[in-house]
Amino acid sequence: MGNDIDVAIVGGSFAGLAAGLMLARARRRIVVFDEGHTRNRFADAGHGFFGMDGLPPAEMQRRGQSDLLSYPSARIMAARVNAISGQDGDFIINASENWRAKKVILAHGMRDILPDIPGLATGWGQWAMQCPYCHGYEVADQPTGILMTSATAPHHLTMLRDWTDDLALFCNGHPLPDEARAKAKAWGIPVYDMPVVAIKDDGASRSILLADGVQVQRAVLYLVSQSEPSSDLPAQLGCAMEQGMTGPFVSVDMMQRTSVAGVFAAGDLCRPMYGALFAAADGARAGTATHHALLFPEP
Repeated sequence: MGNDIDVAIVGGSFAGLAAGLMLARARRRIVVFDEGHTRNRFADAGHGFFGMDGLPPAEMQRRGQSDLLSYPSARIMAARVNAISGQDGDFIINASENWRAKKVILAHGMRDILPDIPGLATGWGQWAMQCPYCHGYEVADQPTGILMTSATAPHHLTMLRDWTDDLALFCNGHPLPDEARAKAKAWGIPVYDMPVVAIKDDGASRSILLADGVQVQRAVLYLVSQSEPSSDLPAQLGCAMEQGMTGPFVSVDMMQRTSVAGVFAAGDLCRPMYGALFAAADGARAGTATHHALLFPEP
C-alpha cells in the first residue's frame, strides 16, 4: 500500500471500524490508527448492539477488525496519531511514521472525567456506570444509588425507576432543584445532601461514605461523568466545537463533515448522546460521505 492512502481514520472502535468498512468495500486505500484504549474497556460486556449483545468489548472490536481486514485495501496500525497537518487532499498524519492522506476521519472518541472520590474509579464500568440502556438490565432490582455530579436535576432520577424500585439520591453537596426534591419525596426515594467523601467496595455491595459520617449501602451507583475528546487532534485541526451537558464535542453536519474541509468525525466524539450502535451508524455515514467527497470534490 505504501504511505500514500485515500483516507486516514483515527480510532478503531465502533465508529472507526464502521467507517473503514464502507470505504474498504469501495476499494479505497485506508489505514485505521488505533491505540487500543476503547472507552468501554472497563466493562465486562457490551449491550444493545444486535448480533453482539453481551459480548466482551474486546471481542466486539476483534470481530469488527476481522471484518475490515478481509478487504485488501484496508490496514490497521496499532499507533497513536500525534499530529495532523496539511489541508484537504493532502494531509500529513504523524503516527509511528508519517502518512499522507486525502481525507481524514476522526473517530477517537471521548475520555470520561470522574469526580475525585476515592474508590469510585476502581468500580467504573463494573458497579459504577452512567448508561442504564447499556448495563441496567443486568443490575436491575438491586439497591441503586444516583450520584449527582452537577447542580443539574439528575435525569436518572426518573429513568431508573424502570429498572429498580430501590433508589437513593446522593446530591454530593450540589443543590437539588425543588422540583426534583419533590419528585424524590413523592416516589419514596431518600435524598442525602452531604458530599460523598469515599466509596468502599465491600464485595457484594458498596459503602457510600458521606461527609457527616453517614454510611449508605448500595450495590450499584449511577452518575453522569464529564467528558472531553480523548485526543487534541480536533483542536490541532481547528474543528469547531459544541458544548453538551457533559462537555465539548466536535460539531458536524448531517454527513459527519466537520468545519474543516476534508475532515470528518464520527462516534462519541461528535455527539452528546453516547452508545456503540450510535457510533457505528455515525461511522458508516462518515465512510460513505468521505467516499463521495473523494469522488465529487467541492469547489
